[in-house]
Amino acid sequence: MSETDLRTHAEEIHEQFSDQLDLTVDDVEERLETLVDEYKVPLTEARRSVTNTYLDEAGMDRDQLSGGGGNEQVTVSDVDAPEEWVDMRVTVVELWDPRADAVAQVGLLGDETGTIKFTKWSKSDLPELEEGKSYALRNVVTDEYQGRFSVKLNRTTTIEELDEEIEVGDDSVEVEGALVDIQSGSGLIKRCPEDDCTRVLQNGRCSEHGEVEGEFDLRIKGVLDDGEEVIEVIFDEEATEQLTGISLEEAKEMAMDALDTTVVADEMRKDILGRYYRVTGPTFGRYVLADEQERLTGTVDADELLIKARSI
Repeated sequence: MSETDLRTHAEEIHEQFSDQLDLTVDDVEERLETLVDEYKVPLTEARRSVTNTYLDEAGMDRDQLSGGGGNEQVTVSDVDAPEEWVDMRVTVVELWDPRADAVAQVGLLGDETGTIKFTKWSKSDLPELEEGKSYALRNVVTDEYQGRFSVKLNRTTTIEELDEEIEVGDDSVEVEGALVDIQSGSGLIKRCPEDDCTRVLQNGRCSEHGEVEGEFDLRIKGVLDDGEEVIEVIFDEEATEQLTGISLEEAKEMAMDALDTTVVADEMRKDILGRYYRVTGPTFGRYVLADEQERLTGTVDADELLIKARSI
């Protein structure tokens, strides 16, 4: 990454916020340089992060930043790119317990086209959302991680409760096939502990926050073959425990005894690879996220079937 590239991006960001914030081009460039050089964050992500920081500090919405035009009214299924400011009419399907003090509420929103995760920041000082109620949300920003889209509610978001009931559609799919591969990044993993960041650490580093002390989690990234195509499926901690019978605590003990986390995925492979499963869940990008799974009868030669699938 050249200094010229960083300087150009810094000048563009500075121009957007110079009327609202007391900052220099050097200030912006220093923030970008820290993310890119020290934490190895890609420039596009670094620019997005720095822009969001200044946007939040200035208390600006997208209209102020772009010079007007308003937001597009979208449905859940329309959300297909990050960093877009949109308006939505949705029902609160489910609320979860926040994992960090910086998060006021987190859960699932839905409309007739499906469901999407949302996060409401504590510092946004917004009214509480209630399960089962419908709202018009204006000025929310879209986000994406590993093909999974979400929306963020910030201090510029407005919330209006609706009298009407918005029906929530089912965006789940059902797939069946033989589990022919368990990909790297499966088993006992560590995730970034920073607020609302769930990135999996690589050699102890988060691509967004650099070197951190991670939090253990269970995950399986599997490949199902239905005889005609292969489908990539992600099992979260709960689904992984149901699939393998191995809990997070048991996995940590296994890794501690062996002084090696890879033994967990190896143990899982012995029991589940080559068996048939029916999996139900929503799709995000190329993945199916397993909400429910059922083991079916029969076994296959996973290596042979995977080689055949890859040759199609």
